[in-house]
Amino acid sequence: MSLPMTVPDPALPARVRIHEVGARDGLQNEKTAVPTEVKAEFVRRLAAAGLGTIEATSFVHPKWVPQLADAEELFPLVRDLPVRLPVLVPNERGLDRALALGAREVAVFASATESFAKANLNRTVDEALAMFAPTVTRAIEAGLKVRGYLSMCFGDPWEGAVPVEQVVRVTKALADMGCDELSLGDTIGVATPGHVQALLTGLNEAGVPTSRLAVHFHDTYGQALSNTLAALRHGVTTVDASAGGLGGCPYAKSATGNLATEDLVWMLDGLGIETGVDLAALTATSVWMAEQLGRPSPSRTVRALSHKE
Repeated sequence: MSLPMTVPDPALPARVRIHEVGARDGLQNEKTAVPTEVKAEFVRRLAAAGLGTIEATSFVHPKWVPQLADAEELFPLVRDLPVRLPVLVPNERGLDRALALGAREVAVFASATESFAKANLNRTVDEALAMFAPTVTRAIEAGLKVRGYLSMCFGDPWEGAVPVEQVVRVTKALADMGCDELSLGDTIGVATPGHVQALLTGLNEAGVPTSRLAVHFHDTYGQALSNTLAALRHGVTTVDASAGGLGGCPYAKSATGNLATEDLVWMLDGLGIETGVDLAALTATSVWMAEQLGRPSPSRTVRALSHKE
């Protein structure tokens, strides 16, 4: 297909790496568990569509995220794929489980606000950081790449607006801990482009370079793509997205789906920004996954392209 027409913008990066979170962040919010083999096939199809980084699963206690209780069964089914397969680890026990299966990249999950830290981790922000520190240190010593997720960077359902300096403090703590990459999460989807620019500028002024930052937007208020574009204009080149727009957050009821990977790729294709992703193959994958889940994909691009077929 000749659309979208490519009109490059020289002010934007030439290439963007998509950090695909559908298999982890997307499926952890499902009301019923997805069969392990379906998850594995989902990861395989995402890899075949050209996604080079696919977050595979989470080594959290099954009590907290029962939908991902099969991490030990799933990871061996996909670990030999020629892509990056980061996994979420909440603590040293989770790291032990990931290391035992040969994981090469892990992620920890912090909060910028006290309310969400309490709801999600049952700790204060600083207590959570102290818990992550030995996990991050051990992962680095084992030669693993470590990503630090930061939730509630732009707003919190209990606290409302989150001061930029508060987010900068916690992000810098994760950076100083040794996290290679820091993913800034708009968990309830309330960010707007000016806010994105202000936070990225604040982080730069605090000594955190843009090259270490990724963005993770939810589309609750329809702002995910405009916020992504603001981040790209600032120089960010890693964007989190979820195939088919799957996912939300089990601890924040107002959180709706992640930015759909297809919607992101449509925009990036139109801007002439390389991703390595085959949009047709990705759309077919999301249509297939929607069939497994028994409901249509919320991605506008998936709906538009599959309707034409």
